[in-house]
Amino acid sequence: MSTPQQTRRPDDPTVEVVELIGEVVTRYHADYEDAAALHSLTGAQARLLGLLCLEPLPMRKLANRLKCEPSNVTGIVDRLETRGLVERRPDPSDRRVKLAAVTKEGHQVARELRESLRFASEPLAGLADDERELLRRLLRRMLDQ
Repeated sequence: MSTPQQTRRPDDPTVEVVELIGEVVTRYHADYEDAAALHSLTGAQARLLGLLCLEPLPMRKLANRLKCEPSNVTGIVDRLETRGLVERRPDPSDRRVKLAAVTKEGHQVARELRESLRFASEPLAGLADDERELLRRLLRRMLDQ
């Protein structure tokens, strides 16, 4: 009869790596909020714009990805649509469903927002090319598991 696998206590380097990742996430979110504000966007508006740069999405999927209520997403899309950054269009596979899609101007604002992140230009720029490449490979490997 097999016994349940015992959970090992993480070693000190693992605990520190988890804490460091938490600090990186905290700094990234703060920087993202600042960059969004420079473009007169809230953090939620900027995140939604970034998601729509990948593909047009229905409101329910946007709400799931942003981890918020569909009614909140509707308000965010309304404000971005008013600014000409997002548009609603029928879903080609189901015309009853409306997709939120980024406009050309929205793509430009999203690109400027990404480029204005200090996080990318400061701490990551301080790493050598091979160090950034190693970090990218390690993060991809962690996320693939």
